[in-house]
Amino acid sequence: MTMARDIVQKYLCQLQQALSQGKISQSAAKNIERWLVEPRYAEYAPQVAQLIDQEEWKLLDDVFWQVIPFGTGGRRGRMFPVGCNAINERTIGESAQGVADYVKSVFTGQQLACAIAYDTRHRSRQFAELCAGVMAASGYKVYFLDGFRSTPELSFAVRYKGCQCGIMVTASHNPPSDNAVKVYWSNGGQVLPPHDERMIEAVMAVQDIQKIPFEEGLRSGQIVCCQEEVDRAFVEAILRQSHPGPRNLRILYSPLHGVGASAVVPALQAAGFNDVHIYGPHAEPNGDFPNVPDHIANPENKAVFEPLIAEAVKIGADIALATDPDCDRLGCAVPIRSDSQSPWTTLTGNQIGALLTDYVIRKTQEQGRLSARHYVVETLVTTRLIGRIARNHGVRVIDDLMVGFKWIGATIDYEGPEYFLLGAEESYGFLIGDHARDKDGAVAAMVLCELAAELKENGKTLAMRLDELFATHGLHEETAFSIALPGQEGMQKMVELMNRFRSDPPKSLGGKPVVRVRDLNQPLGQYEDELELAMAVARRGNVVVLELDEQGHQYVAVRPSGTEPKCKFYIFGYVPPEELAGLAKDKTILRRQLDAIAGDLRAYANG
Repeated sequence: MTMARDIVQKYLCQLQQALSQGKISQSAAKNIERWLVEPRYAEYAPQVAQLIDQEEWKLLDDVFWQVIPFGTGGRRGRMFPVGCNAINERTIGESAQGVADYVKSVFTGQQLACAIAYDTRHRSRQFAELCAGVMAASGYKVYFLDGFRSTPELSFAVRYKGCQCGIMVTASHNPPSDNAVKVYWSNGGQVLPPHDERMIEAVMAVQDIQKIPFEEGLRSGQIVCCQEEVDRAFVEAILRQSHPGPRNLRILYSPLHGVGASAVVPALQAAGFNDVHIYGPHAEPNGDFPNVPDHIANPENKAVFEPLIAEAVKIGADIALATDPDCDRLGCAVPIRSDSQSPWTTLTGNQIGALLTDYVIRKTQEQGRLSARHYVVETLVTTRLIGRIARNHGVRVIDDLMVGFKWIGATIDYEGPEYFLLGAEESYGFLIGDHARDKDGAVAAMVLCELAAELKENGKTLAMRLDELFATHGLHEETAFSIALPGQEGMQKMVELMNRFRSDPPKSLGGKPVVRVRDLNQPLGQYEDELELAMAVARRGNVVVLELDEQGHQYVAVRPSGTEPKCKFYIFGYVPPEELAGLAKDKTILRRQLDAIAGDLRAYANG
């Protein structure tokens, strides 16, 4: 229903008054005006007007101060019924319409198809049906995964069904208040340059959202539910990365209230692991994530594993696994020793990545397939242990990529999938095999359990194997932390902080001088080839690296998050194998050094 012109004018006057009184920002006022005046927002104008009547200026500023951008993980944010900086039917609908319009302009003359999946979050199913209706109205055949499914399965489905694009409705491990759409290109990877910027331009240009009812699309055959077929093919693809060996392993698994039971459990069972226990308090699909600390279902959080470890000890499990709500990240906890009285520990994403790298390379070598053309890929904020393991086996290492698994996916296509062994990022994301172009918690869980079972057969644990890797390749310790900077004010502080790191960086950190500052936000050259462009962008971004010694043994990387209002800090320490005195003592010393560096970084950031 369109509001009368005189009523609209009344609210515009109230808006201008609030702006003059400093109750709302200039950018928010401009966007609110558009939602009151422009026909494309007419159905939402009464809700905006109601918020103005209630003088909810802080809330209005939060949901209108910017237009949600595409970051490293797509378009993600807080759910709210109105606002261009919120996830709602309008922003989801225009996202889908912009994707439909842009993809159609690139793949001209082709029969178009789009795969769509969704997770267990609030309104995920509703948003997925909305996206399906929009894509179908634009002439796409929609392959719909009808039920909670993982992000890597959506990536696989795009490739398996020969789609030009895909849409995953998920906000990964964000709080329950959030939701998002991740957009995938025809290769099954997230959208890369130059298409990412052009796609958001298409989204911003959307006036009317064309859609058909979901049930109508099903009846006409424009929308096809194909989850059973894709499920089977997905598990078969994961199994191609399996290796024969021991399977005597008791596994405790938590999906953290997400989709993981649809991917991890079938993959483990198909690989021959029959002693798999799902942790009951986390088994229910629930977007509130009720039984995890602070309702943040993130396997990076050690507190998530506290009840899992207690249950694992109780049932005599050998390993405890957890995946985030959309099952693209994997965390684990393991006993430190092989005896039944051993204490347990959690492994970091860096440590899991190193263990997987060592195992995958070793198995490839045992099969007689390993060559100098094989390669592993990691981001620049991921442990250098992965590279040292790989180079020791004569395997190529690509380790200078910006944060975001889409750059690893692009590298697979650029280098060729035939010799790809593994991709890893410190935030618990891993891919083994070329069935997807995004991180996959299911394949990582299967391969990690194969390694754990093999080690168990030889009286060892994953923690013990990690120490062996340290003894061979040197001790690697990493730590990371974030500073939350929400809202427009936070964004400005983040910009100022990054500028300060460039213009006036700290002179020392943790008692060690900063010997070199590297700014990775460098200008691009000209590139005709799309993959060449993507790989160039993959190595440039808003990241500052502070080196604390000439050998590169200790350094810090600082960057704004691409998906959350945070500034992230990554700290790296290394002791070469020839300098190790005693592993336990060296670990303690190095961790204290990294903690001291972290303390100085916090003080600098808050100063």
